[in-house]
Amino acid sequence: MILLLALLLLQEPPASTSAALKPYVERRELAGAVALVASKDKILSLEAVGFQDVAASIPLKTDAVFWIASQSKPITAAAVMMLVDEGKIALDDPVEKHLPEFKGQMVAVERDADHVLLRKPARPPTIRDCLNHTSGMKFSSPMEKPTLDGLSLKDAARSYAMMPLESEPGAKYQYSNAGINTAARILEVVAGVSYEAFMHDRLFAPLGMKDTTFWPDEGQLARLAKPYKPNAAKDGLEETTISQLTYPLHQPHRQPMPAGGLFSTASDCARFLRMVLHGGELEGRRYLSEAAVKEMTKRQTPEALKDSYGLGWSVGADGYGHGGALATDMRVDAKRGLVLVYLVQHAGFAGEGKNAQGAFRKTAERLFGGP
Repeated sequence: MILLLALLLLQEPPASTSAALKPYVERRELAGAVALVASKDKILSLEAVGFQDVAASIPLKTDAVFWIASQSKPITAAAVMMLVDEGKIALDDPVEKHLPEFKGQMVAVERDADHVLLRKPARPPTIRDCLNHTSGMKFSSPMEKPTLDGLSLKDAARSYAMMPLESEPGAKYQYSNAGINTAARILEVVAGVSYEAFMHDRLFAPLGMKDTTFWPDEGQLARLAKPYKPNAAKDGLEETTISQLTYPLHQPHRQPMPAGGLFSTASDCARFLRMVLHGGELEGRRYLSEAAVKEMTKRQTPEALKDSYGLGWSVGADGYGHGGALATDMRVDAKRGLVLVYLVQHAGFAGEGKNAQGAFRKTAERLFGGP
């Protein structure tokens, strides 16, 4: 009887999201995580587990700062949609309407080691194509090396215009930082202010996203979660760096990267997500029209393609979200009316560490998802 009771207790589901994640930390498969669950009206759970710095045994706190990488994409898309709401641009505007350097861009139809055959595309790429990864642009340009934050947005866009498209616009899903960055360049040309100023003045400051930035300051760097990767034996973790970015991270010579340059916290990400779940409004202030939110969060890629993507969002049957290069993730579970934020800094996982996010989501749905 005692043994049976013990087995039943062992099978009891976790009583909190941190309890679901703690075993991964104890097995050295996960350095640490901040996990947040919210409704459209309030935060339901905000917990931290593990370490900001494993070697120094510095515990991770709920206000820890993370590089959220490609989670920047839907945030940038929201800013672009503000200009759509204002009638200053249209989603089906050709890129070349606002960026003349893209006029005459060709598409590569045949390529080998000795030649590239180009032809005129059936139509030029549009802003919509840029935001849903069907522009035909490559992921990045050869000039964006060794890191992705070395070029100004103006120069980055020019480098994309110099390259042929890889496919006909609208025909193929090809994940592309270049497309998102190009849409952001259009934003700053049309708005008449820098992209980073627009983001701060129109989104971050009014939304109360006080720790969301391209350049973490001294205080934010003190809260920055260190990135980790599996060790050589794959049985533990070792510290690494963010290879896509230039160090030191606070230096202003680093360029803002619309497709993946933001640092943020779980609470800041939740404020953005709650605004979107609210149909573009939060705490009495409107940022986007309901029509803009619906456009962003519905499938925009052709049904014939397996990849389901909206405008800056990966779109599924139950909601929409986006991950980042170091395994961060944020999503809206529209079916349950939940916001889920999962922040870690991992360039790969040891053991079963990759399953920790699923354990968080499953626990959050059980605890807060209703009947």
